[in-house]
Amino acid sequence: MRLYLDNCCFNRPFDDQSQRKVRLETEAKLFIQQDILIGRHELVWSYILEFENRQNPYTNRRSAIYDWKSIANIHCVETEDIILFAEGLFSSGIKVKDALHISCAIHSNADYFITTDKKLLNTAIPEMKIINPIMFINEREE
Repeated sequence: MRLYLDNCCFNRPFDDQSQRKVRLETEAKLFIQQDILIGRHELVWSYILEFENRQNPYTNRRSAIYDWKSIANIHCVETEDIILFAEGLFSSGIKVKDALHISCAIHSNADYFITTDKKLLNTAIPEMKIINPIMFINEREE
């Protein structure tokens, strides 16, 4: 299974864990990462993940997330096709960075786009299965 985790998913363990949903999403995300480490899934890394992560003001978070670049099996670089597809997503109301993340996932042939972003989770994009970490774990266990 080829997976694209967006920046909010990578950052979930650093969020306030006193909320049950956040804690469960964190546990599911860490479980997914463990499966990536043992080779059960492939991870896609992208130039937009790297760009967005560099904007993180917290050095420890930025470093912990950046370490996943070397673990990723696929590295998506900017192309004209990615930009054009992202522009179409943007024109339909998706934020620029989110559109670029989704476009990278699609162009890297990811099977799933994993996010904790509610707006993205409620957005239908025929070319990509968008799912949160808990839903992914539930779906894969069935």
